[in-house]
Amino acid sequence: MTRVHDMGGRFGYGAVRPDPDGTTFEESWHARALALTLAAGTLGRWNIDVSRHARERLHPREYTRFSYFEKWLAALTNLLVETGVLEISDLLPCAGDQTARAPSSHALKAEDVNALLGRGSPTTRDCQGLARFSVGDPVRAHRLAENRLVPGGHTRLPAYAAGARGRVLRHHGFHVFPDSNAHGLGEAPQPLYAVAFPAAELWVNPEHPHDEVVLDLWESYLEPMQ
Repeated sequence: MTRVHDMGGRFGYGAVRPDPDGTTFEESWHARALALTLAAGTLGRWNIDVSRHARERLHPREYTRFSYFEKWLAALTNLLVETGVLEISDLLPCAGDQTARAPSSHALKAEDVNALLGRGSPTTRDCQGLARFSVGDPVRAHRLAENRLVPGGHTRLPAYAAGARGRVLRHHGFHVFPDSNAHGLGEAPQPLYAVAFPAAELWVNPEHPHDEVVLDLWESYLEPMQ
């Protein structure tokens, strides 16, 4: 079943046009939304895959209506309540003063932001094991872009690549498996590959048939071509 957030390759959304002015944020509150998301993430209550799935779990009506950073704020609000950082009453207008909460020991300080952004969230893991595929191997993405551990759960296999045939370009080593990590089932690292798909495998009438799309896909998303 196609999910509302999985919009890659769909018609009707127009071309992607970079901002000619190079503006990072269109509105000042967009920067605040990013800052809130970063600061809340340092509390250690969730990981990046959980936060991505929180955006996917927004109601389809809200997901299609909200702008990009409105999605971020809505998902962050849900996570803060679900993990007990806030209560619903903390988000409602009230006449009286609320009881002050003790600051978290994990509070993100302004002077630490640049280092945090530079470090990112590395997902590589030093694991022992053999990769199933090698560079140059022909592979096919699974025909259904679904989480096989949790029905309706998070996955990084886009629907437009499901069932498509490609070839392995690179083996990135072992990386945290998002389908597991987003649902509290552990990191479950597995090999990650860069896979090249011909445009004609992805779309019936590609504008440039000889183009290729390269996707980073986990091993369990792929099957060998006979």
